[in-house]
Amino acid sequence: MKYIDGYLIPVPTANRDLYREHLKQAQLLFKEYGALEMSEFWGDDLPPGKQTSMQLAVDMQEGETVVFGLIAWESKESRDAAWEKLRGEERMHDTPMPFDGKRMIHGGFTEV
Repeated sequence: MKYIDGYLIPVPTANRDLYREHLKQAQLLFKEYGALEMSEFWGDDLPPGKQTSMQLAVDMQEGETVVFGLIAWESKESRDAAWEKLRGEERMHDTPMPFDGKRMIHGGFTEV
């Protein structure tokens, strides 16, 4: 059964091109380690909220945009094995992260 990693990231809007470069490198690595698909989307129509919103979830600051992404894997087991290897992968650090990873929200999902 397919398994999905989903995530939200606050990215400085001025870093959009740097983020694209970071994403190109990440996509190559994730696919090398078994990702079936990797897609990311730049926030465009994100309704503000008082209790909940994507902006609140990532503590979005002035001058930032929320990015939504997903990585599809063959199974949770293949995803877990890939992440174990990716954590030690030196190429993961070839390009600096153009966002604050501490405010990234992520989780794994099974198909409904």
